[in-house]
This record gives sequence, structure tokens and C-alpha cells, in this order.
Amino acid sequence: MSRARAEELLRALAGPGAVLRDDQWRAIDALVSERRRVLLVQRTGWGKSAVYFLATALLRGAEVSTGGPTPPRVGPTVIVSPLLALIRNQAAAAARLGIRAGEIHSGNLTEWDEVYGALRAGELDLLLVGPERLNNPTFRDEYLPELARTTGLLVIDEAHCISDWGHDFRPDYRRLRSLIGELRPGVPVLATTATANARVVEDVSEQLGAGVVAAPDGTVGAETLVLRGPLERESLRLGVVSLPTAEERFGWLADRLPELPGSGIVYTLTKPAAEELTGFLRAQGHTVATYHGGTEPAERIAAEEDLLANRVKALIATSALGMGFDKPDLGFVVHVGAPNSPIAYYQQVGRAGRALESAEAILLPAAEDRAIWRYFADTSFPPERLVRDVLGALEQASKPMSTQALLAVVDLGPGRLEQMLKVLDTDGAVRRVKGGWEHTGQPWAYDARRYERVAAARAVEEQSMLDYIATTSCRMEFLRRALDDPYAAACGRCDRCTGRSWAADVSAQARASARTELRRPGVVVEPRKMWPTGMRTLGINASGRIPASAGALPGRALARLNDLGWGNRLRPMFDSAPGSGEARGVDQPVPDDVFDGVVRMLAAWEWEQRPVAVVTIGSRSRPRLVGDLGQRIAQVGRLPLLGELPRGAGGPFAGQVHNSAHRLAGLWSAFDVPPPLAETLGGLTGPVLLVDDLVVTGWTMTAAARALRAAGAPAVMPLALAMETG
Repeated sequence: MSRARAEELLRALAGPGAVLRDDQWRAIDALVSERRRVLLVQRTGWGKSAVYFLATALLRGAEVSTGGPTPPRVGPTVIVSPLLALIRNQAAAAARLGIRAGEIHSGNLTEWDEVYGALRAGELDLLLVGPERLNNPTFRDEYLPELARTTGLLVIDEAHCISDWGHDFRPDYRRLRSLIGELRPGVPVLATTATANARVVEDVSEQLGAGVVAAPDGTVGAETLVLRGPLERESLRLGVVSLPTAEERFGWLADRLPELPGSGIVYTLTKPAAEELTGFLRAQGHTVATYHGGTEPAERIAAEEDLLANRVKALIATSALGMGFDKPDLGFVVHVGAPNSPIAYYQQVGRAGRALESAEAILLPAAEDRAIWRYFADTSFPPERLVRDVLGALEQASKPMSTQALLAVVDLGPGRLEQMLKVLDTDGAVRRVKGGWEHTGQPWAYDARRYERVAAARAVEEQSMLDYIATTSCRMEFLRRALDDPYAAACGRCDRCTGRSWAADVSAQARASARTELRRPGVVVEPRKMWPTGMRTLGINASGRIPASAGALPGRALARLNDLGWGNRLRPMFDSAPGSGEARGVDQPVPDDVFDGVVRMLAAWEWEQRPVAVVTIGSRSRPRLVGDLGQRIAQVGRLPLLGELPRGAGGPFAGQVHNSAHRLAGLWSAFDVPPPLAETLGGLTGPVLLVDDLVVTGWTMTAAARALRAAGAPAVMPLALAMETG
């Protein structure tokens, strides 16, 4: 294999003027000719993906000059990618080289068998896999062993996720060490990241070294080849603007968004903040979209495409968009609230300016940032006592226990418990099986020293982020030193180097509008806009955007259950029965103080058209609460109460179904509008207020609204006491 041959392929991928970097060639040659383990630590936009695409083409025997591939010499490439955005971008890029790619992730469950059929038939050169699949029982038991036997090249993208020293450690990634050990001798492995300090590099390199590394001639290869380059981002202009209140930060962004170059990303620390900021900016006339971990996959795709096509000025996003989004002309990244690590911050701002001479990276720190960091710090590995409680319960159980059932055993939130179980799984103490978790019977030791060191490292990173905000020296140099970049030097472009900063003034109009928005009672219940993918596989003819004639209008809930205000008041009313997914609580009429909040919320609801009637959803868990809420709203609003939309018996509760396609399938025929109600709906001249107690996934409201619209309702506006998550 020659460098000229690799560059011929590169030009097919990236254009006629493309030339390989020296480290790109060194990595490709090490993978293809020597079958080595390689770790690439290079800045975003450097061209790490070109390395594994070209290596795949060469290993599979591609011949660009003949216009197509020859019979493959090795098995397909498997790329483990952490985010759907990255997976979709990579699949599209692979197609430009004639590489046939398939995808396996949580967003396309119904397509797995089809993808694997194509893989077994030799119709795919490359398989992109989400890391959470590595611990899915079906994937792990039925597909993973075969992949380990047939893979020709394993690629671990965003490899810092392997290391619990990394800023974005993910337990699912830890299973890659086992997969690496099961690969056939001579299978090369490539790990890539833009954000790894010296400790993470050492940790990842050690994990890549698991198993025997042998070249095709039988000789044993050397240890992991680490290729690390300078992390300078020549186009980025870093700056910090200190604004004391949330309303000033919202107002500043409303004022400055038109001044920022091109289109970009505005990061927030939480999902509720992303949604609040999106609603506010839209009200100010800005074209923006929301993107976070709770966004439906189909809606994420639509938001990504809108940003790529510059149909929106910005995505208002959480760290769910932190990796893998590929838009070379991204003009700006603004953070409303500081991440808890300079390394995480560098990861996110690195999305901007990849193909531009200048791009803005602006941080708007908040006083509440440290409180949010402390909240997320509570997701660290639990104390030994709690871990032993879970292990003891699993050891004594006669059958697998679900995560929900284990919540009754240990005082941990569901997210933290799930994270802990994944770590125990990779350590071999427990095993995920169909139906939940089971004890393996293997001995397990609590590594208190390591967990304490990781917690201490996180605290150091948090202080380092505060130091970044306060530094009087070059900001880019600060970030590069945090990443142990040996080439770190002053950039000459940031606000500290130039002495030029963004003004901190906020217009009176923007400040007043932000104050009104932030103090508004209630939260918006955004309607579902896209049907889940794969519905046809489940026998339901629904795909793409939900038609306006079948969808709901934006609604309202008094609060999110994780809010600090009304959430604290509402949370005891929505207690859950562990393991059932059924909301328990006490079914009682709406307390007066809660209803007073609902009245204030209704008074502040600036609807385009006032509702003309009220309909309640038939509740299986709190019929008195929902019925009383609907009746009192009708009375105070002087609206006719048309009655209840009954819900068919049976079917799982929202908390028991974690896939949107299956959740909607269970609700598709659940609502049958009684003839008297249908007759009344057809004569209405305005929206129906659809009342329920709790919005969990949004699909109940969506299915109920669809039924009412089909029966003749001109429009449907959801109203609930609470939303489960933000």
C-alpha cells in the first residue's frame, strides 16, 4: 500500500485538492499494513474520520479507479459512536467513498434485523453502533459474538468516554475492553478523540492494549501507537461576558443573536433551561430549535438538518449535541451557563469555525452553575453500603429484577442506579438480561480509592473552569494546557489577548421581556411534531411529521416535577409504585393552593384563540384528581365540560415503555370518542382544552388529541398539572 493510493481515496472523499496529513498517513499505514492499535488525539475538524474511512476502503479492497469495490479482503469495519448525530453524519460521509454503511442504535430498533441481514450477506462495509447497544441483552448475546469473529477494523470514536477520568465517561463504553479482547488476532483497532489529557491518554492506551496484537505475518505488533497533535483552533475567538442574572443573560442573547456570524449552537446546562430559552427567543422573533437528550430522535434529525441548511439561527442545546455534529461553517457557540470542566468546554466550542476564518465562542457564566454542578456530581459512584444493598437484593432474588424494582431496595434516583448497574456489569458482578438484572455470583471489590480519586479530579476540573472564567491570560492557551497540549501558546485572538470584549449591556426591552418570561407561571408542553421511526414495522401507517390536522397545539403544565418551586409541591402527589410504572400517589381532588397556581397559569397563557370547551382524559391512576381538575377549570373559565375521553383498559403505563414507537403503538387505538362527544365536537368553533394530570412522554396527549381531531375538534390544547421531566 502506498501513500499515493491513500491520497487517491482521500480525493474521492474530500475533493480534488485534498492531501493527507503526515499523522493521517501514519495512522492509516499502522492500521492497514501493521494491524496495530492506534490512538488519535487531534482537534475537531483535523480529519480523524478520514483515517477510518480510508482504512476501511483499503482493508476492504476498494478500487476507485475502476469505479467500485473488488471482493473484500477483510471483514467489515465496526464504528462505535456515542451520538445519533455522529452516526448519521458518518453514514452520509461513508457513502461518498462508496462505502456501504448500516446503523444499529436506539433510534432504529425495528430495523436491526434488516441491517444484520445485509451485514451477513456481505452487503455492508461498515457498521455504526451506539455504545448503549453493547450492553443490550439481545445485541450482546445474539449479535456481538458474531461481530467479534468477523470485524476487520474496530473504531472507537470519542474514545475519552472509555475512561472514567474523561469528562464524559460512559459505562457502556467500558464494555469495549471486553470486545477488544475477543477480537481475532490481527484485527486493528483505532480510537479517536479531541479531548484527552495525559491521564486519559494513558488509560485509553492501556485499554486498547487488551489482548494480543499480531500482524498478518504472525509477528506481534508494538504497543498502542499514540498520535497526538496540537489542539489549537485558529479560527476561534474566545470570550466571557459576565451578567449577574438569568434575565440579563436571556436578554443579552436576544439582543446579540442577530450580530453573531452565520448560524450556531447555544448550550445550556439543563433541559428545562434549553426549553425556556427556546421559548423566549422564539417570542422575540428569533428562529431557533431545541435539542437535548429528551428530544424525539426524529425531531433531532429535523433540527440538525435545519441547522445544517441554515434554516434556523441556532440550536438551543444541552451537551447531547456536544459530540459528533458536523457543520464546518458553524459560526458561533454560546454557553448560557458554564460546563463543569475546561475539557468539556473545549469539546463543545470545538464544533465552531472548522472551515471559517473566524468564529465566536462566548461564555455567559451564571451564579447557579456551581449548584448545577453539585447536582450532577451526585451521579458519582454511590457509597459501598448502597452498592452492597443492590448486590444483596439481586443475589437473593429468584428471578431478574428491573431497575424500577431495585429502586425500592436502595435510596438512589433511577439515573444514578442505572449508571451504577452498568459499572457493576462491566466489572462482572451483575448481568443485564431480559427482564432486568441478575447477580453473576462473581466476587466484587469496592474500589474506594479509585472512586475518591475520580471525585477529587472532578473537583479540580470544576475549580479549573472557574479559573478559566477569571483568567487574565490567554483563554485558548488555558484550555490547551488543561488538555496537557505540549504545544500550548497564546492565541492572539481571545478577549484577553486582544483586550476586545463583547459589551455586557442589555436593552431595557429585552430585559423586561426576559423577566416576564422567566417569572411566568407554568411551563410549555410542546406538542410532538414527528411520528417515531419504525411505526410501519409495528403495523401502523405513520411516519414523518405529524399532520397539522391530527396534532395538538402547544399546551401548559403547572410545573416540571424536577423544578424547585411547584415541583416540590407536586412531587408527593405523583409518587410511583416501584416496578409498575403506574403512578400511585393519593387520588384526591385538586388541593386549593395547587388549583390557585393553575388559575394563575391560565391567566398568563397568551393563547391565540381562547378554548371553548373542556374534555378530560380517562385516568387509570387518578380519576378523581383529573375529573376535579377538569370540572374546576370549566367552572372558573365558564366553559362547558364536555365529559371524559375514555381510555381503553389494559396496556402498559408510560413508565413501563422506553421506546417511543412501542409507546405510541400501545396508545394508537386506546381512545374511542363516544358518539355524543363526537357530535358536540363537530359543532365547536374553537380549541378544546384537553386536561390530564401528568405528562410523562407526551404520547398520551398526542394520541388523545389525534382522536379528538378525527372526531371533529377544530384544535386541541393540552393542560396538565405536571410534566415528569424537563
